[in-house]
Order: sequence, then C-alpha cells, then structure tokens
Amino acid sequence: MASSDGVPRAVKFATAGVGGVFGWVVVHPFNTAAVRMNLAASQPGYQRTGFLSFAARTASERGVRSFYDGLGAGCLRQVFYATSRFGLFETFRDAAAKYRETDFAQRFTLASVAGGCAAFISCPVEVCLVRMSNDAAQPAAEQRGYKSVFDAFGRIMGEEGFGAFYRGSQPFVMRAMLVGGTQVATYDQFKTFYQKQIGAKVGTLLNTFFSAMSAGLIYSVITMPFETTKNRMAFQKPDAAGKLPYTSTPQTIATIARTEGTLALWNGFFPYYGRCGGHTVTMFFFVEEIRKTYRRYRG
Repeated sequence: MASSDGVPRAVKFATAGVGGVFGWVVVHPFNTAAVRMNLAASQPGYQRTGFLSFAARTASERGVRSFYDGLGAGCLRQVFYATSRFGLFETFRDAAAKYRETDFAQRFTLASVAGGCAAFISCPVEVCLVRMSNDAAQPAAEQRGYKSVFDAFGRIMGEEGFGAFYRGSQPFVMRAMLVGGTQVATYDQFKTFYQKQIGAKVGTLLNTFFSAMSAGLIYSVITMPFETTKNRMAFQKPDAAGKLPYTSTPQTIATIARTEGTLALWNGFFPYYGRCGGHTVTMFFFVEEIRKTYRRYRG
C-alpha cells in the first residue's frame, strides 16, 4: 500500500532501517565516546575533561579501533529501533493526514508514540550496546568480556535473567518518546521551514542537512539527562548485599544531581550531539537517497 509520496509502507520501514544502520556506522565512535564519558563521571576520583582530551587519551590507551566496540549491537539496534520508530511515525502520520492537515502538535504526538514503541521493542539490544561500548574502559577484573552482541545477549539472559534487558527501560522509553517528538517531528517541520525561509527544496542535501542538524541539537539538549540515566541503569552492578544503586528514573536523576551536580546529567554532551546530530543527518540523508532511487527504479 503506497502513501501520498508513492512509497509503499513496507519500503518506508525497510528504508528507515537501512538508513538507520548506515547512519550508525558513521556515528558509532561518537556514541562510544559519549557512553564512556558519561559513565566515567560515576567512577571514584573522576576529573572532568574535554571531549578531545578524553578521545585522545582513549585512543592512546586502547587504540582507535576501541571506538568501534559494540558496533554490531549498535547496528542491530537500528534494525529494530530505526525501522520501527521512523516507519511507525510515517504510517501514523499518513493515516492521520486522511482526516485533517497534519500540524506540529499532531506530528509531535505521533512521533512520541512511535518512539516509545520502538524503544520498548529494541531495549534488549540497547542494554547489550551500552555494556559492550563501555566494557573495555573498566578495570580488567570488572570487564564482562562480551565477544559479540549474541554472546552478550546469551550471557545476560543466562546470568541475570530476562528482566535485566529491561533494567533502564523506563528512561530509555521516556528518552525515545522525547527523541521521537523532538527529532522526527521537528525534522519533518524543519524541512518545510527551510524550504520556505531559504528556498532549500525538500529532498535536497542542503535541506536535509540543515533540518537534521537543527532537529539533532534540540533533541540532544532535551534528552541528554535521560540518556545519562539509561546508561547508569543499564550498566550498573549490584553491591555486596545484592542491591542496585539505581532503581528508577526519578531516583537516578536525583541521585546524580545530588552527588555529582546537575551538570553531570549532561556529561559527554559534545560527543552525544555528534552522535545525535550526525546520525540525524546521515540517517535521513540515506533514507531520502534510497527512496529517491526507489522512485526512479519504479518509474
């Protein structure tokens, strides 16, 4: 079934997933740096440092290739997350457009619902990604040593139970709903804005770049505290008594703000925006180009 732009629903989902994977390959090093900087703040004796200094030290100590730790998990995450998030949003949007002209409020709501659904579906892979991205940064005695995303999945399931995959799901879903509203919906809105304001036609590289970077900046600022919370909850380990330090989104945010300062919630913001803005640009670029190729092929 095709929508008003002539792209069938199945192709919308497929191109969203492929675009998400291609975009992730480009920005994965930023994600690894963001996760490591973010979690490093919770370590005893941590001293705040800039992104470039942190990245240079990491490359020197662990090698440049370490920035691609967990790439398999990241790509697999996009298969589930990007496919369902962007695909569901466009499906919801096209269905709603049959009854009334789609405005920003409606786009925001639909994108938020799509983002929450996508996050819940992909949460197990997200836990694997967080753990694999930061495992090499831990002391040797504390490293889990996952060999692949499938090894991580199997070990987490066997050692901690299925519930461990949804430890941190609350902030992940909340973040994804905000991402859906502030990335997908604002990107959709910015495309129209830049076409009207600077004459950059929708579908062109210039329009895609400006729209994606604008949407990426907005959603990076808004969602970073939930990213921090998700990382802490997904990576945490129980203490000697078997108690986990973080138990809910509000408790985690309050604990970090109280013990480390409010700005700690935005620790690692620069690489996080590099990941968010960069992935927004590359994902939507690939999606638009793949769809244009599809339309040409279909005639």
